[in-house]
Amino acid sequence: MKSKRRYTRCGLLATVLSLCLSLTTAWAQRIKISGNVRDADGNPVELVLVQVKQTMNGAMTDEKGFYSLTVAPTDSVVLVFSCLGYHKAERIIPRPAGDMRVNVQLTSAALELGEIAVTATRRQTTTMEHLDANRLKILPDPSGGSIESLVVTYAGVSSNNELSSQYSVRGGSYDENMVYVNGMEVFRPLLIRSGQQEGLSFVNPNLTEQVQFSAGGFEARYGDKMSSVLDITYKRPKGWEGAATLGMLASSHPTLSTANAYVGSASKRFTQVTGIRYRMSSSLLSDADSRAEYEPRFVDLQTFMTYRPAPKWEVNFLGNIASNHYSYRPIELQTRFGTTEEQRVFHVYFDGRERDRFDTYYGALTLKHTPSDKSEVGLQAFAFRSNEEESYDIEGAYRLDKVGEESAGEASSLSLASYHEHARNRLQATVVHVGVYGLSQLSSFHTLKWGAGLQSERFVDRISEWESHDSSGYSLPQTGREVNVIANLFSNNSLSSMRGSGYAQDVIKFRTPQGLFTVIAGLRATYWSYNRELLISPRASVGFIPTANQDITLRLATGLYSQSPFYKELRVEEQDAGGNTVVRLNSDLKAQRSIHFILGGDYSFKVGGRNFKLSSEVYYKHLSRINPYTVDNVKIRYYGENCARGYIVGWDTKLFGEFVPGADSWISLSLMQARQTIDRTGQPTVHAPLPNSPAYNLSLYFQDYFPGYRRAMVNLRGVLTGGLPVTVPRQGYTGNTFRTPAYRRVDIGFTYQLVGGESRVMDSGLLRHFKNLWIGVDVFNLLDIYNTGSYYWITDVYNHRYAVPNYLTGRQLNLRLSADF
Repeated sequence: MKSKRRYTRCGLLATVLSLCLSLTTAWAQRIKISGNVRDADGNPVELVLVQVKQTMNGAMTDEKGFYSLTVAPTDSVVLVFSCLGYHKAERIIPRPAGDMRVNVQLTSAALELGEIAVTATRRQTTTMEHLDANRLKILPDPSGGSIESLVVTYAGVSSNNELSSQYSVRGGSYDENMVYVNGMEVFRPLLIRSGQQEGLSFVNPNLTEQVQFSAGGFEARYGDKMSSVLDITYKRPKGWEGAATLGMLASSHPTLSTANAYVGSASKRFTQVTGIRYRMSSSLLSDADSRAEYEPRFVDLQTFMTYRPAPKWEVNFLGNIASNHYSYRPIELQTRFGTTEEQRVFHVYFDGRERDRFDTYYGALTLKHTPSDKSEVGLQAFAFRSNEEESYDIEGAYRLDKVGEESAGEASSLSLASYHEHARNRLQATVVHVGVYGLSQLSSFHTLKWGAGLQSERFVDRISEWESHDSSGYSLPQTGREVNVIANLFSNNSLSSMRGSGYAQDVIKFRTPQGLFTVIAGLRATYWSYNRELLISPRASVGFIPTANQDITLRLATGLYSQSPFYKELRVEEQDAGGNTVVRLNSDLKAQRSIHFILGGDYSFKVGGRNFKLSSEVYYKHLSRINPYTVDNVKIRYYGENCARGYIVGWDTKLFGEFVPGADSWISLSLMQARQTIDRTGQPTVHAPLPNSPAYNLSLYFQDYFPGYRRAMVNLRGVLTGGLPVTVPRQGYTGNTFRTPAYRRVDIGFTYQLVGGESRVMDSGLLRHFKNLWIGVDVFNLLDIYNTGSYYWITDVYNHRYAVPNYLTGRQLNLRLSADF
């Protein structure tokens, strides 16, 4: 019996071992097939379904277009590659053996119309939206072509000043928007008045290859701001290329308003793009109501270089030098304002001049190592330096009358006064940052990203401002015993601090019978030595494409966004013993907080064979520890205290597609309510709207071409934005507030392609050296609407204050010539 039992056990063991060996042999004989999927331009295509035909065996491509799957040995295997917006592709693999690599190029399911091709829209499973920077070549833009001019036509974004490249996103201030170039944050001057001395945007559209934008709920790898992030990637040329553009405003004195050019080149190991831009805004800053000498000149030079000393190593350098000079000598201003029943005329004669200068320098260096196709690690460093000067002495003598009584004499004037404004302001800012980052693709659907950095900041601030008023022979304010200025401000501050930050986030993609999920979860930490505050910011988003209807994409995002103060937010204005207003830095100021809740989705559909996408998002932002601010003649002034709380709730929607066959256009609508409650010690509680909170915003971008002649294009950009809250200077929200009139503007551009495209009729002589050549005519402010940009405040002898509107530009004609070579 023992012998039989032993034999039975041995037989069972042998059977199990034989079965395991058979299974192991069968698994070892399975064949691995992998490869990359790219589009016609060689770019990787994400979310392509790679499936063995008539089976459930399949895989999805990752962000780099890579896929991998295993198949059993057979006579032949048929792989099917499918993705929304592309034609299906099949590859037959006869008698597969061993590991194989199959690369595929998909062709767009596009409507081809000569030089115009519109493809299906990109899937958006996160809050990051992709923009096409190539549209800027023919976009009618008073600033001469900037990425921001396209951003302001997107849902949730608003702008009420065509002279400024700054924008507000979902009720936030300009200082709450981040801009990244090649993975590193960039900065702008601190003393500028948006829409006057601002100059050029940092981002050079000629050097730009990819643009991504998020209006909220963005990932942990981006920094500590509360509103939005604009992520720019500069191009790497594949050979020699270049372009140039000239713009001239056709006014009574034609002026070269914009000029820019760039060149790019590439060799086996080295690539570079270098661009220079020039802008002269004298014509844009003048209108029919004023006479003045404006000489604002803005110049910048940028370069982006890459060098590959070895196959797995790369060195990148980004450099920028910008010089913004603003010279202004006002002569005379006459403005009419008021209601139909009570119209006023304001007339002022000026003397004096303002000279401002803002010089900035930026250099960034990246050393990147790629051990494999699935991992990357890098060392980053950048330095930013800004030297800023504001100097002005401007005197004015003015009178305020009722319309029709201007010549009735001084006795009938509502106000007859003079004033003197003086400033000598200097600020130096130096920021140095060193950091590391890494990326590890653990599987086709699992990517880990991390980074850490240390930043040194130093500021030297010198302010000397005062303003005196004289009304009907009386200095204001007057006590009967002494002569005082109506306002002054002094600062003699320096600040040196260190800021450390780090983040880690995981990107996971997985498929269930219900559909494809994309989950991004991360954590960001920041510590600032000045206020000794540690910030922890968790952030997460989920994207979902249902199997039942792959034309629908849903997304949900939430996160805590803590905006640590920068230098400008720290300044507190208070009275000293002599009655002067001095600036003190508040070291107890903490980070402002905003919790984002965003629910949105896209629906892709076709009408008449044309592609469309309807996007919509609802959001709620809970605000705490707010540092309130007011806008004083387009300059932001912070309270310097965490004395408010609030909320922002809204709805954004955008319809994107081919309204005209072969041309992309869109229309965006945003509705919003943004409120804050200010509770300062010893003062009554104030309930007020946030300063950048238009109740509605409607914008559109539309392009068309002449039927049968696609060389002639028409581009139109329109904006309708609700009015913004206005406060009395130096009174904050304790005084009366009102809203500006709605901002309305339409710009239209007509462009004709002289060289390039489907026809080569004119490609002879000197013209044959150009790849493309466009000539265009832009009509800025087509409807000739004089929008209100800011207010000029005057005071009479009774200390009554009047808000006199400063109007922006009317209709203007711009001639434009652009060339690619």
